[in-house]
Amino acid sequence: MLTSLRVLTALLTTMYGTAAPPVREQQQWVLSALNVEQAWAVTKGKGVTVAVVDSGVDPKLKELQGRVFVAPDMNSAALDTKVKPGLHGTAMAALIAGSGADKGLVGVAPEASIMSLPLVIDEEPGDAVPPQEDERTGSDSALARALRYAANHNAKVVSMSIGSYGPDKAEREAVAYALERGVVLIAAVGNDGQTQYAQQNHTSYWSFPAGYPGVIGVSAVDKLGKRAPFSSDNLSVLVSAPGVDVPSVRLGGGYTGVTGTSASAALVAGVAALIKSKHPDMRPEQVAQALASSARGRPPAGYDDKVGFGVVDAGAALNAADALDGKARDVAVPDDRHFGAGEDSPVPSRPGPDPWRLALFGGGALLALAMFGVAVAILNQRRIR
Repeated sequence: MLTSLRVLTALLTTMYGTAAPPVREQQQWVLSALNVEQAWAVTKGKGVTVAVVDSGVDPKLKELQGRVFVAPDMNSAALDTKVKPGLHGTAMAALIAGSGADKGLVGVAPEASIMSLPLVIDEEPGDAVPPQEDERTGSDSALARALRYAANHNAKVVSMSIGSYGPDKAEREAVAYALERGVVLIAAVGNDGQTQYAQQNHTSYWSFPAGYPGVIGVSAVDKLGKRAPFSSDNLSVLVSAPGVDVPSVRLGGGYTGVTGTSASAALVAGVAALIKSKHPDMRPEQVAQALASSARGRPPAGYDDKVGFGVVDAGAALNAADALDGKARDVAVPDDRHFGAGEDSPVPSRPGPDPWRLALFGGGALLALAMFGVAVAILNQRRIR
């Protein structure tokens, strides 16, 4: 059902030449920007499955071998067909969970597993479909099926480097379904920051699923931590991450630079996997709070619609999650303690008739009857006369 879907963030640059440094050196700035190595001292994402809603992921890629489960094609309601691996989905999966095998690319959560939830998407760079041409009103949705499948098959995090304009009822309900089951949902906010609409209105079109409540929307920053000009700016942005010339894998082998909020969302999905590895039962809203409250490069006002609360810091996010996990635990309260050590309020009187009010009402009724009797007697005397 997502035939009109355009990948918002797959602007692939040319492949690095043979004289380029090893990919691990090329990606060091990304790992440093996210403070990933500090987080690795605690966890590398073991035990967490990250669902990648995108084009198919190549399970034979050396950085992902043995850790990819390819689900049925989500575009078919029968869920019985398969699709070929795609360059975009494979690149995003590697950013999340690349193992670094044979000195290859290492992802943010190198010990996490990947669930590939294939969609048919347009992997060619270009402008997204204008909102007026992208109206979805169907009762079914490939994305909705993917979210429910992920939630029902033990995915802890869902990475969605995809987007389309306008909300969809089936998708909104599937988002709520996944959140209720504790799944962290992360999406790219889009690459509309330099469109004519954005320049005229100083804000970008909302992209979905990033725009749905409960979904963590991610924008892109450059090597200096500044918002990338192409990155969409609106209130769907919660946090940001590197998204300019981010090293990733090529389909079939080799490496390339990826530019767009797609890469940013995948990187943050990796950080969410680290949090869920350390705190498996942490609710999605707490994961979002941990990411936002610990972000670096916070705007002067504390938040803006360009970089959200700032650039995600994996090490600090784990520390924030530790604090939140402690607050989430139930604390026993003695039966004789209510809202502190103050005295209890007086016990309220039992409901029932008020004697004084009854007497007043009865006296008033008797007086009215007496006056009525006197009036009748006077009228009778006048008639007799």
